Amino acid sequence: MTATDGNQPEGRISSHVAHNARVWNYWLGGKDHYEVDEKVGDMVTSMYPSIGEVARADRAFLGRAVSYLAGEAGIRQFLDIGTGLPTVDNTHEVAQRIAPDARVVYVDNDPIVLTHARALLTSSAEGRTNYVDADARDPRAIIDAASETLDFDRPVAVMLLGILNFVLDTSEATSIVRTLIDAIPSGSHVVLTHPTLELGGEGNTEAMAFWNENAKPPITARTGAEVSAFLDGLEFVEPGLVSCARWRDEEGERVAQYGVVARKP
Repeated sequence: MTATDGNQPEGRISSHVAHNARVWNYWLGGKDHYEVDEKVGDMVTSMYPSIGEVARADRAFLGRAVSYLAGEAGIRQFLDIGTGLPTVDNTHEVAQRIAPDARVVYVDNDPIVLTHARALLTSSAEGRTNYVDADARDPRAIIDAASETLDFDRPVAVMLLGILNFVLDTSEATSIVRTLIDAIPSGSHVVLTHPTLELGGEGNTEAMAFWNENAKPPITARTGAEVSAFLDGLEFVEPGLVSCARWRDEEGERVAQYGVVARKP
């Protein structure tokens, strides 16, 4: 279940259909994508011009959230589900700058992410990183595989950035989150971002429809109330559920992407 050699799973990679990890990489200015990803990314941008700002704000939120967790909250274990392609300031890089002994497990089921897993497996001498090739819809398998690296008797930060929006059924998405929360002890945290048609995102409806017809996996937006409900019973870290661009950055320009960090009491 773990992949540490970066071997390319040729049969699983499609260069003919746009895929989220690659299009997101394109929006972030990366080079790990195909022409089809650029075309779909450009069309979405023409329909919803702020999508690039959303991608950058989501990435910046990750850095602030991990810095808070590794620093003020004292977290030393991170489970990053829906990793995406490696870029600047990945979770382990941010965490281990603050806490060199931090352990990080990345999880994704995109074959092109798997081919770049080696870039995610660098680590400080004191810490450790690993990569699990698994689907977010199977949280029990993720926990079992991650337990080879992480100690689930100690606090863990579960990272769910821009991943639950690919689980179209809200009850299924809720079940995934609850399974993960049930597996982590008191003092653990859940970090979540999710696109919305609120926060000025009403114009994204047409772009999402285009995406669902021309790319994979299909996506859905949710309201703040629906996102908040995923984390029932957890304590929201200040400033609570807000635009991810404004989580602990009052000068951030609001984007239509919720961000939240919540603690399990």
